[in-house]
Amino acid sequence: MPDKYRVVVVGMGKRGMHHAAAFSANERFQVAGICDVDAGRLSAAAAKLGHPQASRDAAQLARSLKPDVFCFCTLPNLRLDMIRIGVESGARLIALEKPIAMSSAEAMKIRDLLQARGVKAVVSHQHRYGAHYRQVKEIIAGGALGRVHTVYGTATGWMMHMLSHLVDYLRWFNDGAEAEWVMGQAAGRGKLADLHASPDYIAGFIHFSNGVRGIVECGAGAPDVPEVNYWWRKARIGAQGTLGFAEVLTGGGWRAVTATGCSSGEGSMNYDLDMPPYIQDMARWLDDNAQVHPCNFESAYQGHEIVMGLCRSVIEGGQVRLPLASGSDELAGLAARLPDKKVLFSIPESAKEYA
Repeated sequence: MPDKYRVVVVGMGKRGMHHAAAFSANERFQVAGICDVDAGRLSAAAAKLGHPQASRDAAQLARSLKPDVFCFCTLPNLRLDMIRIGVESGARLIALEKPIAMSSAEAMKIRDLLQARGVKAVVSHQHRYGAHYRQVKEIIAGGALGRVHTVYGTATGWMMHMLSHLVDYLRWFNDGAEAEWVMGQAAGRGKLADLHASPDYIAGFIHFSNGVRGIVECGAGAPDVPEVNYWWRKARIGAQGTLGFAEVLTGGGWRAVTATGCSSGEGSMNYDLDMPPYIQDMARWLDDNAQVHPCNFESAYQGHEIVMGLCRSVIEGGQVRLPLASGSDELAGLAARLPDKKVLFSIPESAKEYA
């Protein structure tokens, strides 16, 4: 194995810089190249990262450097194009932002391309590295809740920003059990025009193969998390069992009630703390195929099918069986199906986001 894995990072916005800085700080990686279409942002990033090779052309840069890791943090409509660039560059691992795709059809093309070329991929559901998330997982895994029967997640942010996170973590709390069917409902057309196109509000049920029921709500109608002030971090993910419950608040710690009593602790989303172990696990997976990254693409793909299945339920009505047998453009289906009615808010703070 090499002393350092060479990395190309595409997209020098907030998330791209988080990734580039974390790769640069890790002794197992070298940021060999960076890319952004904005020349000023590219120049500023290069100065902070020790002046790696810089380019405004991602494909040219990747072909030239032939990185071990191709990382991109771009707008969500570029997922398949960027995956192709990474695969063609010969990268062994591709790291990307969520969502993995904007439809089930695109996600299937990405899955098939990665599998055909034997390329590993990691999706940035890195909140699970937070100490408060890990504490809840430990409580559940230790059996303190008894038989887990329900996992749940809510967030006031809209679907393409937040729902893959919710689904990933509640699946984690449910030991990665596969979903067999979903059923959902949605309202509001305003965010269909957003770059992260979404219904304003989506909610639904997930039936897992182990009998556990998942419940999710995302968007304008999602309930408040009054313990958290920052609107984007009003997310709650947890599990209920025969002996109690445990839950994490993205911006407000964790809490649990079990047979032994009540407990709670602090914690909040923190990229400075979450990104280093997320990046380190990429090195472990590259070193040893057996040490699969917790945020691997295959797991994220199962979560994406759940999200797209909920959308199909809105479009088609009724339950949707998983895994999906064929691809579709779910956002186009939502645009044709959702009525032109203003969404109703659960909390006043959501009005400015969904007006």
